[in-house]
Amino acid sequence: MGTTAATAVAIRSADREDGTVQMRAAGRDDVDAVVALVESAYRGEESRAGWTTEADLLDGQRTDAAGVTAVLDAPRSHLLLAVDGERLVGCCALENRGSRWYFGTFAVRPGEQARGTGSALLAEAERRAREAGAAAMELTVIHARTDLIAWYERRGYVRTGETRPFPYGDERFGMPRRDDLAFVVLEKPLSRS
Repeated sequence: MGTTAATAVAIRSADREDGTVQMRAAGRDDVDAVVALVESAYRGEESRAGWTTEADLLDGQRTDAAGVTAVLDAPRSHLLLAVDGERLVGCCALENRGSRWYFGTFAVRPGEQARGTGSALLAEAERRAREAGAAAMELTVIHARTDLIAWYERRGYVRTGETRPFPYGDERFGMPRRDDLAFVVLEKPLSRS
């Protein structure tokens, strides 16, 4: 898939000297940093500094070292990092499911949100999947996250009409603060232009 090579990606940011972040594959040395990044983007008070927080919907963890390691160990999965110098600013996982790839574990450091890092990371993930033969990208979002769903829709994703149940009772995915959570499925064709 070419995920081992680092790629410089330009993003709009006045506080970056050269206006780029490096995109590279994660390794075992990155596990703890990825867990901390994902937790900071979605859970607890730190997450409230960004707009992707799920703190009003879920308590507990979003991921752990075992979950991140499982992505690294899965033969058809890839964990992509966005790095600014030595600092991890974003991540996402890609899972090769044949012609349709799955996009998940997407997180951007709260202080980096709304600066183009997430858009650049998503575009790089799509590029890498397309180059590896993917015809479409699929993802899931908690239905109550209308702002996040709208963000994906502005980037070409459409609702498939499919929903998937939230894993109630499995604290590896958090402890719900409400009893009506479900995931909506979105997808985007990856043209080969």
